[in-house]
Amino acid sequence: MKKTLIILCAVLLAAITFTPTMHAAETTKKKVLHHVVSFKFKDSATPEQIKEVVDAFRDLKKQIPEIQSFEWGTNNSPEHLNKGLTHCFLLTFKSEEDRAKYLPHPAHKAFGKLLGPIMDDVMVIDFWGQE
Repeated sequence: MKKTLIILCAVLLAAITFTPTMHAAETTKKKVLHHVVSFKFKDSATPEQIKEVVDAFRDLKKQIPEIQSFEWGTNNSPEHLNKGLTHCFLLTFKSEEDRAKYLPHPAHKAFGKLLGPIMDDVMVIDFWGQE
């Protein structure tokens, strides 16, 4: 009984000792700003035109240093709630200031001109990632 009580106290002491360290590590984890963009293309858009848009969007990461990461894919949800949006792009930024540099950047504006003639609809959502 005495040995069990000593072990229990040691475990509790260890938990109390290490808990602040774990919380400090969690709070110092860097959050990123996610910029989610989804497109619905016009029925008249050809696969070649869509590929050109995807390639141009991907190339923005090489041209705009504020973009931390870039991912994209096409919808494959079985729920059929995409409202015609077929292509989704996920960009991440370190800060709102970095996003503010991206939005008016000449490469981003040129991309918009390429996209415009074949885009039917777009949805954009930005959020700070949380766990």
